[in-house]
Amino acid sequence: MSTFGQHFRVTTYGESHGKSVGCIVDGCPPGLQLTEDDIQPQMTRRRPGQSALTTPRNEKDKVEIQAGTEDGITLGSPIGLRVMNEDQRPKDYGGGGGNIDMFPRPSHADWTYLEKYGVKASSGGGRSSARETIGRVAAGAIAEKYLSVAHGVEIVAFTNSVGPVQLFPSSKEHPSPSTNPAFLDILNKVTREEVDSFLPVRCPDAGVTKQMEELIGEFRDREDSIGGTVTCVIRNCPSGLGEPCFDKLEATLAQAMMSIPATKGFEIGSGFGGTCMPGSVHNDAFIKAPAIQPGEAQPARSRPRLTTKTNNSGGIQGGITNGAHIYFNVAFKPPATIGQAQNTTGYDESEGVLAAKGRHDPCVIPRAVPIVEAMAALVVMDALLPQIARQAAREALPVTSKTVTEAGINVSNGHA
Repeated sequence: MSTFGQHFRVTTYGESHGKSVGCIVDGCPPGLQLTEDDIQPQMTRRRPGQSALTTPRNEKDKVEIQAGTEDGITLGSPIGLRVMNEDQRPKDYGGGGGNIDMFPRPSHADWTYLEKYGVKASSGGGRSSARETIGRVAAGAIAEKYLSVAHGVEIVAFTNSVGPVQLFPSSKEHPSPSTNPAFLDILNKVTREEVDSFLPVRCPDAGVTKQMEELIGEFRDREDSIGGTVTCVIRNCPSGLGEPCFDKLEATLAQAMMSIPATKGFEIGSGFGGTCMPGSVHNDAFIKAPAIQPGEAQPARSRPRLTTKTNNSGGIQGGITNGAHIYFNVAFKPPATIGQAQNTTGYDESEGVLAAKGRHDPCVIPRAVPIVEAMAALVVMDALLPQIARQAAREALPVTSKTVTEAGINVSNGHA
């Protein structure tokens, strides 16, 4: 369906070459200061036409708040967000003597949508187009604003690989980046401003960025495409988020990320590389969390009493956040639309050659970065709201022998 979330619910609408795209956000807490200026930066990071390595489609992607706020304050009612399509070209997808409407495009959703619904959008990918993600990014920006203001949560994504060019290739010493100090240092410190200083690729390393840029340019020049991976880190996430057993936080993260167009893989924490590590190395031992240092800002939420010495778990254990950084990778396939003619079979079962038209990215990775951030924000926000309600309900009850207080002391025996 077109709705994501149970408590912070986002419903997106619109097709790639229709009049507009957007979303309805239901469940946003009232009293949040919110204007278009809070949302537009992420829309601009996602928009097409950012460089010679992206689609030349020229869209401003200017977001308009249609409902749900008054005088820049959220009312608690549904928030309506709209972005007008200004540079749509439906003629690129049929008519005009072309043959694109005679064939289901290879690796696109034309055939599967037709099989499911008996009808499909005649231009672009319809709801399967990456343009649908505009609503996700707009809603994610709202979730991020609340998470940042109320809990100090930070979400940063960056390009980790393009084709065979990797920021942190695996090695015998580090089969997973989770044990690589350089990777962990980036997770601790990287900011969106730093990531965007490495445009157009958004990989926070000058040397690797140059290799990636050259590689994408090569595929663009021969009218082909290439895939890659995006890494995302969520810092300062409250502990206790995630709902066993089927809504574990890594499970909802996986669902969210795999719902993004062109995704083909998801791994969290040590990921697949962790399968090459012995348990004695992979286990994350608990240690006492460091105290707040003099002059250090008091966090917006209670600081966990314990943390882990290592973080191969990726900040989630038993499906529940433990307060450590949450980090994961998302794999994106090469964009399906390429300029090269392809042998294929038409709707009438006759063989032929498809020469695709339209304007498309040779690699989606640079523009996928804010989309991954947005979906991460929606997952955390949707998990946070029921946990806040659960905590408030518990605190309204009298203290019992099994109650753990804010100080983390079990009142029955005085031990943590």
